[in-house]
Amino acid sequence: MEWSNTLTQLLKIKYPIVQAPMLGVTTPAMVAAISNAGGLGSLPVGGLSPEITRDLIRQTKALTDKPFAVNLFVYNIPNVNQNAIKPMQAFLEKLAADHQVTLPTTSPETFQFYSYTDQVPVLLEEKVPVVSFTFGVLSDPAIKAFHDKGVVLIGTATCLLEALILSGKGIDVITAQGIEAGGHRGTFVDNDTLPAIGLLSLLSLITAEVKQPVLAAGGMMEGKSIKAALTMGAAGVQLGSAFIACTESMAIPAYKAAIQQASETDIILTRAFSGRWARGLRNKLISAVEGSGIPIPVYPVQAGLVSPLRAAGVSHNNKEFVPLWAGQAASKAKTASAAEIFGELIAEAGLGYE
Repeated sequence: MEWSNTLTQLLKIKYPIVQAPMLGVTTPAMVAAISNAGGLGSLPVGGLSPEITRDLIRQTKALTDKPFAVNLFVYNIPNVNQNAIKPMQAFLEKLAADHQVTLPTTSPETFQFYSYTDQVPVLLEEKVPVVSFTFGVLSDPAIKAFHDKGVVLIGTATCLLEALILSGKGIDVITAQGIEAGGHRGTFVDNDTLPAIGLLSLLSLITAEVKQPVLAAGGMMEGKSIKAALTMGAAGVQLGSAFIACTESMAIPAYKAAIQQASETDIILTRAFSGRWARGLRNKLISAVEGSGIPIPVYPVQAGLVSPLRAAGVSHNNKEFVPLWAGQAASKAKTASAAEIFGELIAEAGLGYE
């Protein structure tokens, strides 16, 4: 079996399989398990403080000496219009009260949003070998700073135009995120007019136009899906939902059970939790926000407003107020260790390259 290709050589991994960074689900233990098994674990730190970012990186380093990626959210921090967001804040507070959920007193005036530019120095100081990013494109100075240190950069594209922009910036690997993918969309050209391109079509478009290795992401849960993506020209694959129910996941038990029991029609696209489009299972919060008629504030303001209710949901194992991000085939998620799941994927996709 021959797994080696341009991607594995570039990332210094054995298998061309990347564990998707899932904020609120992925743990240092999950990242290390995938890297130790020969794939590329990915640590999500989007929007976190530099101090927490450094701590999570060091926790991961303590568990593996293999390469792993750190994932950044690239976006501009918006001005918070207090009057404009008051209707949504009041609605969420009433929603919590109606469901006997006690929230701490918070004020949007105290929201602290961190830019990826606050985290770049930490990643450089910690000598992170691979940096992936989504929601936008790293600034030219950041790209140069990383490349000067030999860091491999992976950017996310949801349409051909985004892939061409990333390619033109010299990004080393491009992740083609099909509409089937769980979690937040990486769209950055126009988040209002969401590209809804299936993975196989997107792969065909991007691999024909860019020279960089392309990662396929979206709805893959089995070895045969991996083989299909490789056949379509992907140099590797990125899987997230396959690991949501693993033992190293920090997803609450109700979340893990919900995705395993979900039908494909339960999984939708919504802006309710964060202000950005994301794919997951419908729950009470999504239905309430979407049915309220109240304009949803932009990312990350809406995420800040929802945060107390989300935290209450996590602490009480209540899936109705927690984002249940999931790809289109997430019901195939297995309860096992990350290494066991990874090993099964490798075995199922064992035809290798021709």
